[in-house]
Amino acid sequence: MSARRSCLSVPGSSEKMLAKAGGLQADEIVIDLEDAVAPGAKAEARELVCRVLAEGRPSPGLVAVRVNALDSPWCHDDVAELVQRGGSAIDSLVVPKVERAEDVQEIDRLLDEQGAAIGIQALVETAAGLLRVGEIASASQRLDALILGYADMAASLGRQDQGEAGERWLYAQEAVLVAARATGLQAIDGPYLAIADEEGLRRWAEHARGLGYDGKWAIHPSQVPAINSAFTPGEDELERAKEILAVLARAETDGGRGAVELDGEMIDEASRKLAEQVVARGGAGLTAEEAAR
Repeated sequence: MSARRSCLSVPGSSEKMLAKAGGLQADEIVIDLEDAVAPGAKAEARELVCRVLAEGRPSPGLVAVRVNALDSPWCHDDVAELVQRGGSAIDSLVVPKVERAEDVQEIDRLLDEQGAAIGIQALVETAAGLLRVGEIASASQRLDALILGYADMAASLGRQDQGEAGERWLYAQEAVLVAARATGLQAIDGPYLAIADEEGLRRWAEHARGLGYDGKWAIHPSQVPAINSAFTPGEDELERAKEILAVLARAETDGGRGAVELDGEMIDEASRKLAEQVVARGGAGLTAEEAAR
């Protein structure tokens, strides 16, 4: 699975921003047909996005599209037209306001009907979704990631703001992370809304990475470098991870051992899994196997 350190949300209604997105350093661009597009402009934005996707992949990294919510008048048309006209350029659909497993399964069914090889990312951004996040995480084989959305979650919970570096959000962050890890999905932290507050963004991103998250959404190109930096291991950390993988591989080949001592520390299968995550992040979008070469 490719790394998603930074996931840049791009308004689907802006041809200029869509054209610019491909030249940025985000691991994934998320073309937004939901919150970034006014209700009266939904059809026009969908037409623009389909035309852009039909011309080819708009980014060398991952490409996702956030469709409108299932209970909206636009969702089914979003899925149908995106797949028919630009499906080959889409890696996954981001489904907003997922509240139950059936929401994911409905998108899964729509993709199956069209034979589309497209993944799904579930945005958990309501109290109901948080309550059922474990069921959501195991709803479909197409699921790639769970994303924690703060703005709508704050409205759902009645909170006034995000707080400092996630201090008010530990329960939600842990719940989404545990559900993702239990089902082999990536866990992606939602956006930091204060665009001009680079220091606050850095602290929040480092907090999310420390919890175990794989990456974070950006809502402005200026946020991408700080997010990439927070979720990219340093040179020493990366070299240590590669050494752990190499030592364990030799131990398994030479004597079938699953645990071995390295610099006075016992390393084993759990060490290997953590090392693979570090290497995947260090590969900036490569899989662990590719980055380790």
